[in-house]
Amino acid sequence: MTENALAAAPPAGRISAEAGRRRTFAVISHPDAGKSTLTEALALHARAITEAGAVHGKAGRRSTVSDWMDMEKARGISITSTALQFPYRECVINLLDTPGHADFSEDTYRVLTAVDCAVMLIDAAKGLEPQTLKLFQVCKHRGIPIITVINKWDRPGRHALELIDEIQSRIGLRPTPLTWPVGIAGDFKGVLDRRTGGFIRFTRTAGGATAAPEEHIAAADAFAAAGVDWETAVEESELLSMDGSDYDRSTFLGGESTPTLFTSAALNFGVNQLLDVLAELAPAPSGAASVDGALREVESPFSAFVFKVQAGMDSSHRDRIAYARVVSGTFERGDVLTHAATGKPFVTKYAQSVFGQQRATLDTAWPGDVIGLANAAALRPGDTLYVDVPVQYPPIPSFSPEHFAVARGADPSKHKQFRRGIEQLEQEGVVQVLRSDRRGEQAPVLAAVGPMQFEVATHRMATEIGAPISLESLPYQVARVVDPADAEFMNRQVSAEVLTRTDGVMLVLFSTPWRLEGFQRDNPDVKLGSLVAAEG
Repeated sequence: MTENALAAAPPAGRISAEAGRRRTFAVISHPDAGKSTLTEALALHARAITEAGAVHGKAGRRSTVSDWMDMEKARGISITSTALQFPYRECVINLLDTPGHADFSEDTYRVLTAVDCAVMLIDAAKGLEPQTLKLFQVCKHRGIPIITVINKWDRPGRHALELIDEIQSRIGLRPTPLTWPVGIAGDFKGVLDRRTGGFIRFTRTAGGATAAPEEHIAAADAFAAAGVDWETAVEESELLSMDGSDYDRSTFLGGESTPTLFTSAALNFGVNQLLDVLAELAPAPSGAASVDGALREVESPFSAFVFKVQAGMDSSHRDRIAYARVVSGTFERGDVLTHAATGKPFVTKYAQSVFGQQRATLDTAWPGDVIGLANAAALRPGDTLYVDVPVQYPPIPSFSPEHFAVARGADPSKHKQFRRGIEQLEQEGVVQVLRSDRRGEQAPVLAAVGPMQFEVATHRMATEIGAPISLESLPYQVARVVDPADAEFMNRQVSAEVLTRTDGVMLVLFSTPWRLEGFQRDNPDVKLGSLVAAEG
C-alpha cells in the first residue's frame, strides 16, 4: 500500500495497514557469533547507514552503531539491548539487538517479550552453543517463530548438512533452508536460492565495510560460474527436498520449522536475502493478550508495554529512556497516556525514536514500533500504558539470581547520590536490589544472574551517578520466595538469610543448592516458591 493510500484509509484500516508493514524482531545468539555485526550489516544493506561500523582487526576497531556503552566499546561485546528502526522495501524494520553474554540473559528475555519473530544466529564452526539453546527455549515458550542464520561461512567450519542435522536433533526444529551455500565453509562463493533455483554470486569489498555486490546468475549458467561447487550445492539441495526440508509457512509460524540462510555478516554476504525473508515471511504484529487473557487487537485504542528502561545513553543529558512496544492503536507525540500500575497520567511530549545511541523526535508510531519515552522515572520494565480503554499486560518476571554482593558507598558524603543511583539501577533492571533491617539502607544487597552485571553496576555508579561503590561478595547461590510468616524462622537457619526485594517480594538466600535441598527435606511444611530460571 502506498503512502497516499495509507493516509486516505479510515482510522482502523490505517492502523491495520501500518501494523501489517511492521517487522519487529530480535537477533539472538551465543557471544561472538557475530550478532552485532549482523545488526550493522542489516542496517547497511537497508541503506540506513552508509558504512559498517565494525572495522575488523584490533587496530582501529570501530564500535558498531548498536554498541554505544563505554564498556561495550572497550570489550567488543553487547551488554545492553538497543533498538534500530529503518525502512526496507514496503516494510518498516524494528530490529532489537540483544546482549549475547549469558550474564545478561534477563535483558534479552525482556526484549523477547517485545518481538514477533527472532533471528537465531549460529557460528558455522561451532554450531549450537549453550546460550543459543537457552534463548531458543525462551522463544519456544513464548511461541516466537525463528529464522535461523548460519553465519561466518567465509571461515573454515563444519559441513552445512551436519549443521542442519544438529539443529533438528538437538532442538527439534526442522530447518527449511531458503538458501544453500555454494562452496564449503571458508570458500564462500555465493548461495543457491532454493526458491528460484538461481545462483547469487558475492564479491568481496574492502573489510566488508560496504554492501557486497551481488550477481544473479540463472541456473543454466551457474556451473560455468562456480563449477563443481554449484553441482554439489544442487545435489545437496535436492537431498533436502527429498527429506521434506522445504519451506512451509504453517510449520514456521507454528514453531515446528525454521527458514534457514547462510551468510557472512562480516563480509556482508547473504544479508540482502535475510532482509527479503524478513519482509516476505516474518509475521506482522497481531495484538497481545492482557493479564485476563483477552486479546487486545491492533486496531484497539492505543496501548503499549515497557520492556526496558535505560539511562546514561547521552552523557550531556541525565535523563532516562523507557523503551515501549506499541501493541495497539496509534501513538501521537503529546498524547497523555495512563500508567496502568498507578492510574496516573504520563505525558509524552519528549517521545523519541532511537537508532542505537542516536535520537530523533518521534511524532507517530504504530503497532510493532518501539518508542523511546524520555524522563521516564516512574516507569519500570513490564509496565503498561494505555489510552481510553484500560488494559494491563502480564508483568515481565525477574530471573532467579545466582550472585549476591553487598554494595557500600566509597564516599560517605555522597550518600544521597548512592541511594539514588542504586534505585535507578534497580528500576532499569540492571540488578535486583534486596534489603533488610539488619543490613540497613546504606548496605543493600545486589543480586544478579551473572557477575558481569556487577561490573556494569559498579562502572555506572562511578561514571554516571558520581557515587563510586565497593562490593563485598556474599556466600549465597540460590534464592527462593518465602512467605513473610516464615521469615523469622528462616533467618535462624544456618547458611541462609532473608531479604526483601524492592517490589515487596521476600526472598530467602541459601549458600548452596544442597543446603536448600537439605532444608526442604527437613522442613516439608515450609513452602518456598521458585523464581524464573535464568535459562528461560
